[in-house]
Amino acid sequence: MAPPAKNIAILGSTGSIGKSTLEVIAASQGALRAVALSGHGSVALLESQAIRFRPSRIVATDRQAASSHDFSRLPRETQLLVGTEHISEIAALPEVDVVLSAIVGSAGLRGTWAALQAGKTVALANKESLVVGGPLVIELARRKGAQILPVDSEHSAVFQALRAGRRDEVRRVVLTASGGPFRNHTPQQLANVTVEEALAHPTWQMGPKITVDSATMMNKALEIIEARWLFDLAPEQITVVIHPQSIVHSMVEYRDGSVIAQLSRPDMKLPIQYALTWPDRCEGIAEKLAWSQALQLDFQPPDFERFPALALGLEVAKAGGSAGAVLNGANEAAVEAFLDHRIGFHQIVPACRDVLQSHPFSSDPTLDQLQSLDRWAREEISRWIHS
Repeated sequence: MAPPAKNIAILGSTGSIGKSTLEVIAASQGALRAVALSGHGSVALLESQAIRFRPSRIVATDRQAASSHDFSRLPRETQLLVGTEHISEIAALPEVDVVLSAIVGSAGLRGTWAALQAGKTVALANKESLVVGGPLVIELARRKGAQILPVDSEHSAVFQALRAGRRDEVRRVVLTASGGPFRNHTPQQLANVTVEEALAHPTWQMGPKITVDSATMMNKALEIIEARWLFDLAPEQITVVIHPQSIVHSMVEYRDGSVIAQLSRPDMKLPIQYALTWPDRCEGIAEKLAWSQALQLDFQPPDFERFPALALGLEVAKAGGSAGAVLNGANEAAVEAFLDHRIGFHQIVPACRDVLQSHPFSSDPTLDQLQSLDRWAREEISRWIHS
């Protein structure tokens, strides 16, 4: 007799991770079932997903977009909920087994927190939950008996490689980075990067915010912070290497010198499926490596002068406390300003650094204080731009 299907709630089903998750569910032959979906502005896509997958609930968090859309084609069994407050509701549904947290940015913390509060397994694609909430999120998971399974390809790779030895045998974790489209640019070239150029990632297909983060390497800075809390590492145990092919997704080096790596094509469907079906490995739809063809893997150390975001990530991982919330809030606001052509590409990281250095640091903030500092950091970026 086949085991019962796992019921999945997807927070952010209309984004790139959410759409890939639905592809994995569709190919699972009934082993996975989407029972709740949420989307923001793409309400027509959210409705079409509901028509195909027939969840019990969908949440349209953008009230204005929802009010202007005709949802009359929704399946009879699908309930429409409107407003961000319903994210917590679907994350805590009794029938949900796994919550896929894929809302972009600090906005995703609400759903992650609610799912952990309900003792759910969280497949975490929203790195900002740990960048902002860090030890508070980890402590909540421990207290509620919840589990966090990483979906980011780098952290999924570390999670898999850590199964090769004991935790006290780990010397360090090596996060790989493609280097983005500007890994060989001079400072002068970086000063003239356009929005269109920044959105043209050489290996990954992602949303605009994450694509810009990859180009500045702020994405890797945030991943350093996430890894620090997720795997209970000292900041000194985390390093980054540039790997343009994006085949080796990360590595774990053990104290005897052995290095365990996870390799696969750059396809997010693989780490998504691994998180949803864990601890089992199943046949999947992600593209496989072709071992009958020549394959070259290159690694090189990162240039901290060309990409100062990496130094900020290490600094924040060491500082802890309120630093992650401020860096993340400042970066989200700075990236938005760049996409709106209000600042240059080369100004994103300096703006974040200035706001981080001027913030009222707290070593043991509450969740309310972190959310307040997130808002403060965004306002400071606006002031930085106008000054």
